[in-house]
Amino acid sequence: MTDDTPTDDSSTDAMSTDTTPPERRTRAVQERLSVHGDDAAVLFPSHNLQYTTGFSEEPGERHLLAFLPADGDPVFLVPELSAQQVRQASWIDDVRAWSDTEDPAERVAAVVDDLGLDGGHLLVDDTMHARFTQDLRAAAPQATFGLASEVLGPLRVRKDDAELDALRGAAAAADAAVDDLRALGADAIGLTETELARQIEDRLAAHGGTGVSFEPIVGSGPNGAMPHHTHGDREIRVGEPVVLDFGTRVDGYPSDQTRTVVFGGDPSERVREVHDLVRRAQQAGVEAVEPGVTAGAVDAAAREVIADAGYGDQFVHRTGHGVGLAVHEAPYIVADNDRELEPGMVFSVEPGVYLEGEFGVRIEDLVVVTADGCERLNGTERGV
Repeated sequence: MTDDTPTDDSSTDAMSTDTTPPERRTRAVQERLSVHGDDAAVLFPSHNLQYTTGFSEEPGERHLLAFLPADGDPVFLVPELSAQQVRQASWIDDVRAWSDTEDPAERVAAVVDDLGLDGGHLLVDDTMHARFTQDLRAAAPQATFGLASEVLGPLRVRKDDAELDALRGAAAAADAAVDDLRALGADAIGLTETELARQIEDRLAAHGGTGVSFEPIVGSGPNGAMPHHTHGDREIRVGEPVVLDFGTRVDGYPSDQTRTVVFGGDPSERVREVHDLVRRAQQAGVEAVEPGVTAGAVDAAAREVIADAGYGDQFVHRTGHGVGLAVHEAPYIVADNDRELEPGMVFSVEPGVYLEGEFGVRIEDLVVVTADGCERLNGTERGV
């Protein structure tokens, strides 16, 4: 089992430093298009668009498409109402705006004609809405089509220096928020999970984060035995473990960390036992990370520790997932994934044990694969 195609040896950091990271990434995409015999990638609002153009937007009903030809300069076709924002955020010079009084499908056809794409092989954004792909097919009836991930996936999986800087910043903000939460101690007793989740959001913002990278998980007592519980009106109680899984964004890139904490009082011996087990499993997973090791081997290293202690059936999810512009992306740290790890890959290591009706424990750090092992992006206390 693998999660996507292997990467190659190209690196966006190896290109001229006179250009912006999105432009260097686009040129790397164009190089891969040429090597693989593809004629263009056509992107719409998505992480792929943000990665290559620097412009971030939610998908909408209007045609907003970036054409990245294998040869020549890209073209941005955008609604007139978005043109100013696109020109400010993106490095692409050829921005063509269409008004609400025009037929955008005709403007798509004009770009296809200008770039000579009919009859070529076009890679469309994996998440592009059907309406836009249909207009593209109508504009290029002789073209064949594939998915943009064929060229973008191998590039996005290995983070460049700008991406790593952003990921480190987001992880630092999350770590600082964890320290703030631990400092609450007994003051957290009586708060509802939702009230604590709101405090998490406040602390992330105070430490330089932008929003949350996903809805915070605050799972107290038996709620912690549901891995994706989020939060509710249950109150935090003395001596019980609380699963705290959250992150924020810096420069568009997310953090994602988990700690399991007891606020006030002492944890039971069973909680201590399970928490120590998960901590050892997480450490084993991190220590297994190095170039050439498979993603499945990292999963096995963490899973074996938990299984040997008799809790294998209570570890119900994969050990980790890649993190980039998307909180969940390749590589996936899951059993039987034979994809080999490479420097620049970033992913979570997050084993857990979940005892239904009692409590759960999960510990999660993000790691970057380095030339001889890995760098942990999270450094806060991992004890209970």
